[in-house]
Amino acid sequence: MEPFKVHILGCGSALPTLKHFASSQVVEIRGKYFMIDCGEGTQIQLRRSHVAFTKISAVFISHLHGDHCFGLIGLISTFGMLGRTVPLHVYAPGGLGPMLESQMEMFCNGLDYKVEFHAVDTTRQQVVYEDRSLTIETIPLSHRIPCCGYLFREKPSLPHICRDMIDYYGIPISQINNIKNGADWTTPDGDVIPNARLTKPADSPRSYAYCSDTRYLSELCHRVEGVTLLYHEATYDDSCEDRARLYYHSTASQAASVARDAHAGQLLLGHFSARYDNEEGILKEACSVFSNTRLANEGMVIDVK
Repeated sequence: MEPFKVHILGCGSALPTLKHFASSQVVEIRGKYFMIDCGEGTQIQLRRSHVAFTKISAVFISHLHGDHCFGLIGLISTFGMLGRTVPLHVYAPGGLGPMLESQMEMFCNGLDYKVEFHAVDTTRQQVVYEDRSLTIETIPLSHRIPCCGYLFREKPSLPHICRDMIDYYGIPISQINNIKNGADWTTPDGDVIPNARLTKPADSPRSYAYCSDTRYLSELCHRVEGVTLLYHEATYDDSCEDRARLYYHSTASQAASVARDAHAGQLLLGHFSARYDNEEGILKEACSVFSNTRLANEGMVIDVK
C-alpha cells in the first residue's frame, strides 16, 4: 500500500506556549507532500520532521488568523534561498491574495520560482486540486472569519494481479493492464478465465479530513462521512462550552460527536488552548463519546489506514 501519512508540525492555538507550536501539518500521500496551515515556527518544525523543504508542492491555508498563516511568507522566502525553481501553489481564502502579493513585493523580490495563488470559496464543498490518484476538497466551516477545512481522498485504485495465476495461464505482460481493468483471459484452447480468478480486490481508498477552526456543526458529519482519519479542533474541554460558542471553537465532546456521527475510522484532536498544562482531560471527554480518539502532538506521524 502506498504511503499516506500526516506529519504534525504544530497543534496549538493562538497564544504561543512552550509546549505547542501554531497550527501546521504536512500530508504525505503517494510521494506528494502538501502543507496545511503555516503558523509561526513551521519552518523549525519542518526541519525537525525531516521532510525536505523541496518536497512541498502546495500549501493549503484554512483561514486568515495569524496562528494559521504567519509563517507562510518566511517559508516562501526560504524556498527562494534554497534555489527552488518549481512553482509553489497556495490555496487560501481570497483575502490572502493581496496581502501575500504585498509581502512578496517587500520581502521576496527576484524569486526564481512562481507562487501561484488559488482563492478558495469557503462556503462551498468543492474539489480544488486533482491528479490521477488524489482529490482535495474544501470543507465549509463556521468560524469568526471565512474558514474552510480540507478533505484529502485517494481515488479508487485498480485490482491487484494474482501473479501465480498470470504465470500459470502464461498471460503475456502486454495484457496485464487489460486484466487490471476487468478483462477476462481466453486461453489458446478457447477456455475463458474469469477476471475474478486473475485479480484480488483493490485496497479501499483512504481519506483524511482537516477541520480547524470551527464551532460545532452537526451537519459537518455528512461532509466527512466515512473518512478514515478526522482531525478536528478541540480548543476547549466541555467545561468551557460557553466560551467555545462565543469564540466559534469546539469542545472535546463536540469534536467526538462529529467523528461518531460521520462513522470516522479515527479521530485526532488538536488546536489546544494555552490554558491547559496537559490535554488528558480533553482526551477523556472525547473518548467517552468516540473511543478511537488520539491527541495530536508535535513530531507525531500518523499512518492513514
